[in-house]
Amino acid sequence: MILVKLTLSSNFKMPKSKTYIALDVGEKRIGVAVGDDSVRIAVPFETIDVDGGEVEAISEIVIKENAETVVVGYPRNQSGEPTAQTQFVVDFADKLSDVAPNIVFQDESLTSVIAEKRLESYNRPYQKSDIDAQAAAIILQDYLEQLP
Repeated sequence: MILVKLTLSSNFKMPKSKTYIALDVGEKRIGVAVGDDSVRIAVPFETIDVDGGEVEAISEIVIKENAETVVVGYPRNQSGEPTAQTQFVVDFADKLSDVAPNIVFQDESLTSVIAEKRLESYNRPYQKSDIDAQAAAIILQDYLEQLP
Protein backbone atom coordinates (compact mmCIF):
# COMPACT_ATOMS: atom_id res chain seq x y z
CA MET A 1 0.00 0.00 0.00
CA ILE A 2 1.35 3.42 -0.92
CA LEU A 3 0.46 6.36 1.29
CA VAL A 4 0.67 9.82 -0.12
CA LYS A 5 0.91 12.78 2.17
CA LEU A 6 -0.68 15.92 0.82
CA THR A 7 0.12 19.26 2.31
CA LEU A 8 -1.30 22.60 1.46
CA SER A 9 0.94 25.52 0.89
CA SER A 10 0.79 28.11 3.62
CA ASN A 11 -0.23 30.53 0.88
CA PHE A 12 -3.33 28.46 0.07
CA LYS A 13 -6.56 30.05 1.18
CA MET A 14 -10.02 28.66 0.78
CA PRO A 15 -12.10 30.99 -1.36
CA LYS A 16 -14.50 33.01 0.75
CA SER A 17 -18.08 32.01 0.14
CA LYS A 18 -20.59 34.66 -0.81
CA THR A 19 -23.90 34.94 1.00
CA TYR A 20 -27.09 35.64 -0.90
CA ILE A 21 -30.50 36.83 0.28
CA ALA A 22 -33.58 36.17 -1.85
CA LEU A 23 -36.89 37.98 -1.71
CA ASP A 24 -40.33 36.91 -2.82
CA VAL A 25 -41.91 40.36 -2.84
CA GLY A 26 -45.64 40.69 -2.33
CA GLU A 27 -47.89 43.57 -1.44
CA LYS A 28 -48.64 42.12 2.03
CA ARG A 29 -45.56 40.04 2.83
CA ILE A 30 -42.01 39.47 1.64
CA GLY A 31 -40.60 35.97 1.86
CA VAL A 32 -36.89 35.88 2.66
CA ALA A 33 -34.37 33.08 2.07
CA VAL A 34 -30.63 32.81 2.66
CA GLY A 35 -27.94 30.75 0.98
CA ASP A 36 -24.33 30.83 -0.09
CA ASP A 37 -22.33 29.81 -3.11
CA SER A 38 -20.18 27.22 -1.34
CA VAL A 39 -22.89 24.65 -0.62
CA ARG A 40 -25.50 26.18 -2.94
CA ILE A 41 -28.43 25.36 -0.72
CA ALA A 42 -31.10 27.98 -0.12
CA VAL A 43 -33.15 27.87 3.06
CA PRO A 44 -36.29 29.77 4.02
CA PHE A 45 -35.33 32.47 6.52
CA GLU A 46 -38.38 34.51 7.51
CA THR A 47 -41.29 36.57 6.28
CA ILE A 48 -41.50 40.34 6.61
CA ASP A 49 -44.82 42.17 6.73
CA VAL A 50 -45.15 45.06 4.29
CA ASP A 51 -45.94 47.79 6.79
CA GLY A 52 -43.51 50.60 5.99
CA GLY A 53 -40.57 49.03 7.83
CA GLU A 54 -39.72 46.39 5.25
CA VAL A 55 -36.72 48.18 3.69
CA GLU A 56 -35.15 48.63 7.13
CA ALA A 57 -35.88 45.00 8.03
CA ILE A 58 -34.22 43.78 4.84
CA SER A 59 -31.28 46.10 5.43
CA GLU A 60 -30.79 44.52 8.88
CA ILE A 61 -30.82 41.02 7.35
CA VAL A 62 -28.32 42.04 4.66
CA ILE A 63 -25.97 43.42 7.32
CA LYS A 64 -26.45 40.54 9.79
CA GLU A 65 -25.91 37.87 7.13
CA ASN A 66 -23.15 39.87 5.40
CA ALA A 67 -24.95 39.31 2.10
CA GLU A 68 -23.24 40.46 -1.05
CA THR A 69 -26.21 39.99 -3.37
CA VAL A 70 -29.98 40.28 -3.01
CA VAL A 71 -31.90 38.13 -5.47
CA VAL A 72 -35.40 39.45 -6.12
CA GLY A 73 -38.07 37.26 -7.65
CA TYR A 74 -39.24 38.67 -10.99
CA PRO A 75 -42.92 37.95 -11.70
CA ARG A 76 -44.22 37.36 -15.21
CA ASN A 77 -47.46 36.09 -16.68
CA GLN A 78 -47.90 32.69 -18.41
CA SER A 79 -46.65 34.23 -21.67
CA GLY A 80 -43.48 35.44 -19.98
CA GLU A 81 -44.46 39.11 -20.12
CA PRO A 82 -44.20 41.62 -17.24
CA THR A 83 -47.33 42.32 -15.20
CA ALA A 84 -48.53 45.02 -12.82
CA GLN A 85 -46.90 43.00 -10.02
CA THR A 86 -43.62 43.11 -11.96
CA GLN A 87 -43.61 46.90 -11.78
CA PHE A 88 -44.38 46.79 -8.07
CA VAL A 89 -41.39 44.48 -7.54
CA VAL A 90 -39.07 46.62 -9.68
CA ASP A 91 -40.13 49.73 -7.77
CA PHE A 92 -39.50 47.95 -4.48
CA ALA A 93 -36.05 46.80 -5.65
CA ASP A 94 -35.25 50.44 -6.45
CA LYS A 95 -35.99 51.31 -2.81
CA LEU A 96 -33.49 48.64 -1.74
CA SER A 97 -30.66 50.00 -3.88
CA ASP A 98 -29.36 52.13 -0.99
CA VAL A 99 -29.20 49.20 1.45
CA ALA A 100 -28.31 46.26 -0.81
CA PRO A 101 -24.89 46.18 -2.45
CA ASN A 102 -26.01 44.21 -5.50
CA ILE A 103 -29.55 43.46 -6.64
CA VAL A 104 -30.35 40.91 -9.33
CA PHE A 105 -33.66 39.57 -10.62
CA GLN A 106 -34.56 35.89 -10.94
CA ASP A 107 -37.63 34.45 -12.62
CA GLU A 108 -40.18 33.42 -10.00
CA SER A 109 -42.62 31.61 -12.26
CA LEU A 110 -44.72 29.11 -10.32
CA THR A 111 -42.53 29.32 -7.21
CA SER A 112 -45.51 29.86 -4.91
CA VAL A 113 -47.29 26.84 -6.38
CA ILE A 114 -44.18 24.68 -5.98
CA ALA A 115 -43.63 26.03 -2.46
CA GLU A 116 -47.16 25.16 -1.38
CA LYS A 117 -46.90 21.64 -2.79
CA ARG A 118 -43.59 21.19 -0.99
CA LEU A 119 -45.09 22.33 2.30
CA GLU A 120 -48.11 20.05 1.81
CA SER A 121 -45.75 17.11 1.35
CA TYR A 122 -44.37 17.66 4.87
CA ASN A 123 -47.80 16.75 6.30
CA ARG A 124 -47.62 19.58 8.84
CA PRO A 125 -49.72 22.71 9.20
CA TYR A 126 -48.38 25.81 7.46
CA GLN A 127 -49.41 29.41 6.89
CA LYS A 128 -49.32 31.74 3.91
CA SER A 129 -46.14 33.27 5.30
CA ASP A 130 -44.48 29.84 5.15
CA ILE A 131 -45.31 29.67 1.45
CA ASP A 132 -43.70 33.08 0.89
CA ALA A 133 -40.44 32.11 2.64
CA GLN A 134 -40.37 28.75 0.84
CA ALA A 135 -40.96 30.53 -2.50
CA ALA A 136 -38.00 32.82 -1.74
CA ALA A 137 -35.88 29.71 -1.12
CA ILE A 138 -36.91 28.29 -4.49
CA ILE A 139 -36.05 31.58 -6.20
CA LEU A 140 -32.64 31.57 -4.53
CA GLN A 141 -32.02 27.88 -5.26
CA ASP A 142 -32.74 28.50 -8.95
CA TYR A 143 -30.30 31.42 -8.92
CA LEU A 144 -27.55 29.51 -7.09
CA GLU A 145 -27.81 26.60 -9.51
CA GLN A 146 -27.10 28.97 -12.42
CA LEU A 147 -23.87 30.30 -10.92
CA PRO A 148 -20.68 29.24 -12.69
